[in-house]
Amino acid sequence: MKEYTYQEAINLLKEGNKRYSENNMIHPSQKLTRMLEVVCGQNPFAVILTCSDSRVVPEFIFDRGVGDLFVIRNAGNIVDEHVLGSIEYAVEHLHTPIVLVLGHTDCGAVTAAHKGLFSEGHLNSVLKEIEPVIDRNTKGEFGMDNSIRNNVIFCVDKIKNSDPILSKFVKDDKVRVIGAIYDLNDGEVNFID
Repeated sequence: MKEYTYQEAINLLKEGNKRYSENNMIHPSQKLTRMLEVVCGQNPFAVILTCSDSRVVPEFIFDRGVGDLFVIRNAGNIVDEHVLGSIEYAVEHLHTPIVLVLGHTDCGAVTAAHKGLFSEGHLNSVLKEIEPVIDRNTKGEFGMDNSIRNNVIFCVDKIKNSDPILSKFVKDDKVRVIGAIYDLNDGEVNFID
């Protein structure tokens, strides 16, 4: 199986998102023949941690198909032990060269944390993870945008510094962890430097 470089992986993501946002998708790797090709093993070129929001579908957003992406989804794209374990598997055993934390505009989990809408249920555990990065100093839409961005950056840092496996892979330049925000309004992914 092919081992991808970071540059190849990021190029595939950017090219796919360009096709998607321009409504020129080619739908690669989405036929039964592709399913049969990967039945004995997977070789994804990117790990994507993103929100469970039904409008955020990485395979569509990046115009990819079966076996291309190792996708992890939860409300608010938070990083917990289960997420870290899943990322470790992809990086260590599947040799995936890139981990992308993909936030999105109008994120319900970040909005709830931003507004302090805590409840009695399990959603509180998600909101508590997001709470430390909320921007309450900036008013209006910019404050919410900052909170979404801060959440992505916080998650990227948490993954990069996860001992003992991921931090070593980052240090040895075997994986890069980056962030981006998907804009629900135009379909574009804006990568965070």
